[in-house]
Amino acid sequence: MSPWHSLAGKTIWVAGGAGHLGSAITRELDREAAKVICIDMPGKAEALVAREKLTRTIPLSRDLADTATLPAFVAETIAAHGVPDGHLHLTYASSSGKRLHELSAADFQRTFDQALPATFVLCRELADAMKPLGRGSIVLFSSMYGVVSPDPRIYHAPMAPNPIDYGAAKAALLQMSRYFAVHYGPAGIRFNAITPGPFPNPGVQSAHPSFIGDLAKKTALNRVGQNPEIVGPALFLLTDSASFVTGHTLAVDGGWTAW
Repeated sequence: MSPWHSLAGKTIWVAGGAGHLGSAITRELDREAAKVICIDMPGKAEALVAREKLTRTIPLSRDLADTATLPAFVAETIAAHGVPDGHLHLTYASSSGKRLHELSAADFQRTFDQALPATFVLCRELADAMKPLGRGSIVLFSSMYGVVSPDPRIYHAPMAPNPIDYGAAKAALLQMSRYFAVHYGPAGIRFNAITPGPFPNPGVQSAHPSFIGDLAKKTALNRVGQNPEIVGPALFLLTDSASFVTGHTLAVDGGWTAW
């Protein structure tokens, strides 16, 4: 690859790197980058590394919702592996799929408490560490439901529409990425966001084929996404190919939000 397309020699962190979308990204980064720090809930990153026989990926178990200890975690990981060149943030939280009328104020608040403070603290700590180097790229993962509402007509009982707390938290991530982009831009650090969807996981695809058909009809491409299709957009934003791209939201949704 041309150097400006390449991640050769780079260290990349991936929070949520063993999940449905994150695992595809981590696998490719293991081939393209010098070192990958895959952070996920206990056991998940280790299982991915063992299953896929990844050789450049270091698995770390961490519940990032524990914000009080996040600065120390970032400092310790940087001391061991160096300041990263880029970071992808794919973690999320939701109310276990509760319907709007079932959702309590505490449920709603819990999603925000689990999703937003951790993202804010971790990304700020990483960006501050990148500042002396004068470069870095951080990508937050939102959702199409951080941009538009789910269509309740395609969620047939017993399925519940994508929950309002999830969508509201994902919308907040988009604004967070813009604030970070403006704040850290003078230091040469880029912040962008990706809004993926629909990328239903294999369990949902197997259990709800008619729902998958309805999802497909909502996209311009008339199909749902497969997780390898998130890889190129994510890696693009990390590379020097996107050196003048910051504060941007990249939709990877098959045209879902185009109409």
